[in-house]
Amino acid sequence: MTADEPVYVIGDIHGQLGKLIALLRGAGLATDRLSWAAGAATLWFMGDFFDRGPDGLGVLDLVMRLQREAAVAGGQVASLLGNHEVMLLAAQRFAGRPRFTRGYQLKRTWEEAGGVVRDLAGLTPQHIDWLTDLPAMALVGGHLFMHANALFYREYGSSVEAVNAAIRKILQGEDAPVWARLIAGFRTRGFFNDNRAGGKTNAREFLRRYGGRRIIHGHVPIFHMNGQAAKDITEPYIYADGLCLDMDGGMSADGLGFVYQLPRLDAAL
Repeated sequence: MTADEPVYVIGDIHGQLGKLIALLRGAGLATDRLSWAAGAATLWFMGDFFDRGPDGLGVLDLVMRLQREAAVAGGQVASLLGNHEVMLLAAQRFAGRPRFTRGYQLKRTWEEAGGVVRDLAGLTPQHIDWLTDLPAMALVGGHLFMHANALFYREYGSSVEAVNAAIRKILQGEDAPVWARLIAGFRTRGFFNDNRAGGKTNAREFLRRYGGRRIIHGHVPIFHMNGQAAKDITEPYIYADGLCLDMDGGMSADGLGFVYQLPRLDAAL
């Protein structure tokens, strides 16, 4: 991949395999047979492959295969860690713990968040390793990628590398209260919003701390941000004086999602 190759982004999928397939084919990122078709381009997912929808494992298997195929073609498929990945991994890690323990409560948290039993039952060691290794944050072409528009990332480090290392260590461990704290942080939202006091200041502070000139995130369906019908959302929601782009097209509701080509930083949004 070179700086001139396009970078595409897809928001939260939540088990909607059919919608994802339609997006990939429609954007020319996959063939009719669902093979990688975008050559040296890059495709990023914002996390939340699972829960609320019927086939999170099908989504994951497709993304993992496209990642392998893209690498052979000189391209890249990558993803952020979303809160629903963390909750699913917690449910798997602490399954079978006695009632009323923190581990048992974490499995209940996943269930209450729309967890699909089939996804949990079908997780393989390969799935778990792949998910555990996902970054919580990334700098992509001068854009700061983070799943949630939340402040909790600051608790885990003052650089992208430190945050990713700290969260990866948690996902490799057995400390249920530490997992619970991470999940609680990941479920917060809206800290860069225009209607929140200090929202734009928070966004600027994050960019100063972690790098980049714009924040790209998912986590909050755009219809919650602007009141638009989910089925009509076809592009990111831009807010905080253009510092933030929300990519969650509401695929867990009536939204069909969208594929967004990341602009060059010297191009207007």
